[in-house]
Amino acid sequence: MSSTVRPPPLSSDDIEAARTSSGRLATLVRGRSHPLSLRVAGERGEDTVELPAPAAELLVEILENMAAGSAVAVLRNDTELTTQQAADFLNVSRPFLVDLLEAGTVPFRKVGTHRRVRFDDLRAYKQTTDDARRKALDELAADAQELDMGY
Repeated sequence: MSSTVRPPPLSSDDIEAARTSSGRLATLVRGRSHPLSLRVAGERGEDTVELPAPAAELLVEILENMAAGSAVAVLRNDTELTTQQAADFLNVSRPFLVDLLEAGTVPFRKVGTHRRVRFDDLRAYKQTTDDARRKALDELAADAQELDMGY
């Protein structure tokens, strides 16, 4: 059984701290493939923590989202989402998502009468559609440049 934990709203101090730390950390993390040593100081003293490169990049992304005042959730890749949660992630309606599922565009499984979508499958679909959109926009921009449309 899983539950949803809703963090308290971010204060303006939290947002500012996230903005500052995300910028500083991003310059140290981006493009690195080896672990990052992080010095942490608190009430119980100071210690050094070694973060794997992917974890450090995830931390930067979390801080950037917090700096924008956005809520952040961390999910395992194999987490199964309801159709409403999946639709919310893609920012589409639930009926549109169900059509994608039934067309076989995104894999799913049924638990009784309910559809469940793996988060990693949903992310792969989103990446594919985002890449296709980006490519189409690049082609439109190149065409506009070629036709000297002032863009």
